[in-house]
Amino acid sequence: MRVPRVAYLPDSFHEINGVAHTSRNFLAYAERHGLPFLCIRAGSRANAFEQAEELRTLELGRSRASVGLEKDLHFDPLFFRHSNTIRRELLRFRPDLIHITGPSELGIFGAYFAWEQGIPLAASWHTNVHEYAARRLDWLSRRFSSPTAAQLEHGVEVGSLWATTRFYSLAKVLYAPNEELCEMLAKATERPCHLMQRGVDTAQFSPEHRTRPAGDSMLVLGYVGRLSVEKNVALLVKIESELLALGITDFRFLIVGHGAEEAALRASLKQADLPGVLRGADLARAYANMDLFVFPSHTDTFGNVVLEALSSGVPAVVTPDGGPKYIVRDQQTGFIVPDAEFARAIAALAKDRARLSAMREAARSYALSCSWDAVFDRVYAGYRDALP
Repeated sequence: MRVPRVAYLPDSFHEINGVAHTSRNFLAYAERHGLPFLCIRAGSRANAFEQAEELRTLELGRSRASVGLEKDLHFDPLFFRHSNTIRRELLRFRPDLIHITGPSELGIFGAYFAWEQGIPLAASWHTNVHEYAARRLDWLSRRFSSPTAAQLEHGVEVGSLWATTRFYSLAKVLYAPNEELCEMLAKATERPCHLMQRGVDTAQFSPEHRTRPAGDSMLVLGYVGRLSVEKNVALLVKIESELLALGITDFRFLIVGHGAEEAALRASLKQADLPGVLRGADLARAYANMDLFVFPSHTDTFGNVVLEALSSGVPAVVTPDGGPKYIVRDQQTGFIVPDAEFARAIAALAKDRARLSAMREAARSYALSCSWDAVFDRVYAGYRDALP
């Protein structure tokens, strides 16, 4: 089979999240291998177009009517004004397949033009929208009794999942970042689903960037990501309290990111540094200067930041829910534990620095086996299920 011409319309590209990170690496993969690839995305450079051989990008600006979903995430109800521009570019590029990443403005356009132009559609699942919708309903559910609140959140989650899987059933082939989600999608949509995991730049995220003195005994507990309710970051406050109660005092949190819960964390945590969002070399140094990565999210479909931490030689403590449990090797590159066990797992390593050192080496070793080329090679292999 010849290499297909792919038009890629991601939900997110420039932002700081897993979809954007994957999308930037997907474009880089196409450029690295000289593949015919069109990336249509939203951004600040209104109607900016770039072309190099068969690699093309079209960036479309959002309007002032955009609704903020998070500090750097928006949905533009007036994005339909770009429909003729998108149609014209798709007709000019002549894709064999359109690939979308979710029910955003661009995802909806991608699904519509795939239908209009008779082009097979591929869709990758990157975000558990149904779980996010339920978690973000806490402003309302907290007003009710616990049973009523749980019933309300469950209803929202089930309804959101039904609607989202109906949208994904428009595609001929699906992708998801872990086996659990792949099985769920395949069953709900009756479409083939392939793994679309994530890779890591092991040169950018490396223990070599560590700048702390060799004799520094402080245990630095790291977190990188959105500071939002669906990431369960409130658990960090509880962990601090429990560690102090266990007699562990020589530790400090390094929390990188921003979000709605930032102010609450700053007010509640006594032993924490919150430098905000970091990028490039600053982010690489932050990871490398951590000793243990603490990631309490139950909703992440993969966990890019967990893999970046492992690549930096930092073992991770994660929950048994979502994608991170497929990255961490329990007892080897970190721990997979319920919320109530986070503090005890951290305390065990705080008291056994030799074991922590062994875990740091194992984490780096595992990350070296991951690459973006392998990830996207599998994506292109999966396109066979959609192409005639």
